[in-house]
Amino acid sequence: MSWRLSVLLLLVSAALLEGSALPAVSSYEFTAFRMQQYNLGRHKYGCRGAFVVAEARTVDEPVLMRRCVVMKVSDFTVKNVLEAQKQKAAAILVLLPRNMSSVSPEDRQSFMEAEAHVLQKESLTPLYVTPEDEQLLFMYQELRQTVAFRTSSIFIRVLRSMVTSTAFQILVSNNSPIKPITETTVHALEGVLQGAGEDPPTIVVTATYDSYGLAPWLSFGADSNASGVTLLLELIRLFSKMYSSPRTRPQFNLMFALSGGGKYNFIGTKRWIEENVDHAETSFLQQHVSFVLCLDTLGGGESLFAHVSRPPHPNTPLGAFTQILDEVISSRFPSLAFGVVHKKINLGESLVSWEHERFSLRRVPAFTLSRLEDPKDPSRGSVLDTRCVVEDQRMRRSGVLVAEALGRFMFNLSHLGSPRDLQLFRGQLELHDSRMSSLLTALASVPRAAQLLDQDPNQVQVLDSLELEFRQYLRSVRRYSFTMDKREPEITFFDQMKQPIVMYRVKPAAFDLFLGGCIAVYLGLVYSAVQNFGLLYSRLKAAVRSKTQ
Repeated sequence: MSWRLSVLLLLVSAALLEGSALPAVSSYEFTAFRMQQYNLGRHKYGCRGAFVVAEARTVDEPVLMRRCVVMKVSDFTVKNVLEAQKQKAAAILVLLPRNMSSVSPEDRQSFMEAEAHVLQKESLTPLYVTPEDEQLLFMYQELRQTVAFRTSSIFIRVLRSMVTSTAFQILVSNNSPIKPITETTVHALEGVLQGAGEDPPTIVVTATYDSYGLAPWLSFGADSNASGVTLLLELIRLFSKMYSSPRTRPQFNLMFALSGGGKYNFIGTKRWIEENVDHAETSFLQQHVSFVLCLDTLGGGESLFAHVSRPPHPNTPLGAFTQILDEVISSRFPSLAFGVVHKKINLGESLVSWEHERFSLRRVPAFTLSRLEDPKDPSRGSVLDTRCVVEDQRMRRSGVLVAEALGRFMFNLSHLGSPRDLQLFRGQLELHDSRMSSLLTALASVPRAAQLLDQDPNQVQVLDSLELEFRQYLRSVRRYSFTMDKREPEITFFDQMKQPIVMYRVKPAAFDLFLGGCIAVYLGLVYSAVQNFGLLYSRLKAAVRSKTQ
């Protein structure tokens, strides 16, 4: 009777092993991207660790110490990150979906909040991000099933852990030390449309072109700030037509500028201002500047905010322009809420919140136009900020209202009629929706993190393409390259942002015991059959004889 029970258990175990449907590969190598690591002045941010050798677990496991915690977008929350760090997890691996539009608004918001949380401070826990694929999703599902079986009976859990369960080992094979990148270069572009008359005042339109997020190689920055760059390029095309004829050329110089390092305390803008104001003998920025308009995150939303360092006086050009902007919005886009947000610059703080604050510190009137009210909004720097979050119709709306407001201000048209009745940008001056969409798609298809723009040919092409756009429509185009001081760099990046990771499928130690037991049972059955061959043969012969009778 005992040998029959042993055979039954062996068959059941073999069936369970067959039903596990494990993939054929025993190891799988994929590319993952390490979380941001940089020093901004004396402040340290991001992930300080890179080396990982740990067993994979999900956030549902009760014990995470010395484990690599695998999370999907829905799992990556502030609560789960704090719990993993509290238990001293060996690493965190975040799986991003291939289709970002499939992420629900709730999961998107909680992910961005966790992303902003981990980027605000220094951490020793290695954190990697990688796009999902079939093998990684299989690993995640297997880990989740292991957690689900914890509610089963003890017998089922023990049997599954011995036979069907699979452990996954995560290994980052590169154990070389992380090195700082001492020669970081930030670039800036400028170009001018020269106005009519002698020594006309200057209006400056600026934007930052770099992106920011949890991992540099996955930071595409569609809304922040490819939307601002796209809008600036379309304004260049529109106003270049207006300035091409002496009859329609306003009595204002219109200067356009793009700068890098915007996600790192607007270092590129700071150095560009210093170059134009302190070092250049003649510059349009040294002449009478009416105001500076900074474009930031304008690809969506039903609100628009003008951020200023001090309330604009109605008798100043900045105050008059914000009033005209309000008139254009109320008459052309009444559903769009508009407000002026005043935030005084704290001279005791080393970091600035908006680009216009760099100009305000030099007593140049400036403001930032953005759909965001809070400068610490997590959507300003997220790997989820991809092309799918920007709506083309809202981009067009932003372009129309900025262009109309600038045109009405430069030609002093406020007293001639409502912005709804008197529209400047129509017909040949109509915004090109297809051009704006193509520009935005091209910009949002390449990661534009500041630490990548000197390393990869695709990133270098972004700057070259932007310069070509400037040279096609503007005059006095100039490209600046600002290299950080090696002795006291304003910003220091670090290497090893992209790492090959190997995932190994391994069986638990109990499986070896189970396999040894199966072999022992098999050999015992064979030995018993050989020793009792005569008895088995006689019983089999008697059974056959009884059937024939």
